[in-house]
Amino acid sequence: MMTMTEGPYRVVLADDHAMFRRDLKSVLVKKGDLDVVGEAGDGLELLALLASAKLAPHMAILDISMPNLGGLEATPKIKSAYPDMKVLILSMHKEKEYVRKAISVGADGYLLKQDSSDELFTAIEKIRQGSFYFSPLLCDVDGF
Repeated sequence: MMTMTEGPYRVVLADDHAMFRRDLKSVLVKKGDLDVVGEAGDGLELLALLASAKLAPHMAILDISMPNLGGLEATPKIKSAYPDMKVLILSMHKEKEYVRKAISVGADGYLLKQDSSDELFTAIEKIRQGSFYFSPLLCDVDGF
């Protein structure tokens, strides 16, 4: 289990919306102790990026709905190749089926895109410390 790291906590982003990725990166970098070391438009691009570069990210933040390879399909591949890497799903999908699937494929957390940036930082910190984290907005979903 990875708990503390030296230097900035390295994050990669995968979302098919370039404007959203740019804004998310901007929010993360302003935090100061987070460094976005790579970006991808889909899961396949992310896997290729991880394999070809010496990024050594601590966490991948993934959207569920992406072309070619979505976040739920990319997560087990990431966990298999990089077992210490944390995965946070960041999605608009609030339905419990998506949350259960994310848990079953090895995600360390699930946040909704409608959550605040403070909630995002809380999720990253909890996951960084080895805990699981789920959006408080998911409490509205039956069974959570």
